[in-house]
Amino acid sequence: MMLAVVGLSVFVWQAVSRRNGTLPKNFFVISIIAAIFSFICFYAVTINNTDDFSYVTYIVSMWVWFFAAYATCYIIAQTHGNISVLTVINYLIAISIFQCVIALMINFIPAVKAFVDAYVVTNMETLDKIKRLYGIGATLDVAGAKFSAVLIMLAVAMSNYEIIKQNRKFVAIYISCFVLIIVIGSMISRTTYIGAIMGFVYFVYRTGILKQRIAYSSLKFWRVVIGVMFVLVVVCIYYYNTSPGFRTWFRFGFEGFVNLVEKGTWESGSTDILKSMVVYPESLKTWLIGDGLMSERGGYYMATDIGYLRFIFYCGITGLSVFSTMFIYLSISCYKQFPQEKHLFLLLLLLVFVLWIKVSTDIFLVFAIFMCIPLLQKRTDNQLKWL
Repeated sequence: MMLAVVGLSVFVWQAVSRRNGTLPKNFFVISIIAAIFSFICFYAVTINNTDDFSYVTYIVSMWVWFFAAYATCYIIAQTHGNISVLTVINYLIAISIFQCVIALMINFIPAVKAFVDAYVVTNMETLDKIKRLYGIGATLDVAGAKFSAVLIMLAVAMSNYEIIKQNRKFVAIYISCFVLIIVIGSMISRTTYIGAIMGFVYFVYRTGILKQRIAYSSLKFWRVVIGVMFVLVVVCIYYYNTSPGFRTWFRFGFEGFVNLVEKGTWESGSTDILKSMVVYPESLKTWLIGDGLMSERGGYYMATDIGYLRFIFYCGITGLSVFSTMFIYLSISCYKQFPQEKHLFLLLLLLVFVLWIKVSTDIFLVFAIFMCIPLLQKRTDNQLKWL
């Protein structure tokens, strides 16, 4: 919210002093869709006589995220003299690595944990109860959704930018980040799997490893990839066998794979719980407009955390359809604005719909950053400066 105040102030200042503070068309369209969604949620809450306003104020949340993203992009543009999609992706990668590192430090260094718990984290009772790794604002499925988005960005960056593919140092750095976010991110939230699978499949497809004939340059690229992955796997095996703490979190993060190796079957606590949460509305009214409840008595309404079902129980298929439309429009809009990275936004849209199978979260904050980039870009000879 503080960033949003900064972003709005900067935008107003630019509009007044430089007369270049025009908001993009997609902002107005998204605002209209978000307002309709908020009204549907308000109607659902009112007609059901509940006091659960979780998504009634979504239009306000959308504006807060947008102007917070604007402040962030403005700072990046001022620091580097320009801003591009790859610049933003690099920052998001760095932040994700920081969250992974700080999560391990919080777990293994008591002084760091004491400081973070005292001044940063606000839901300590929940975190202590479930005993999960956590970063700064990076916990549970919310963290997993963000890690998934960044993993997809990593795959797109490595597949679409020649400056990365042709430089062994860049390849090694990006692959290392990809693997580290998967390993440590999965220890924080196993939702990270979603982005890992999507990113890996896209990376393999785009880099041509499935082709019968592979160019020599691609062969050199994959040699670096395999070499870096081999080293990181060896490091993980070493710490798995020498560090009890690392072994505990690794077994949690990759519980399904561990059970597959040890028992011959894929089993995990998360999938078992998810199966038990499949429950459907019993009335046509609930299907259409919902019951106006997301949570009840400190838990999930109808004891389900499945995203699609939670939205249906809250605002019905009507609200879910409008909410889905917002992300479809966002993806199409960004797809047209950034042709070189167009696949990124199709993958992010797919990520939204896959995430809702597991949890009712959204990644509008990711789209908000990309919406702001064209407002602050400087173009020279139709080429974007990359930093």
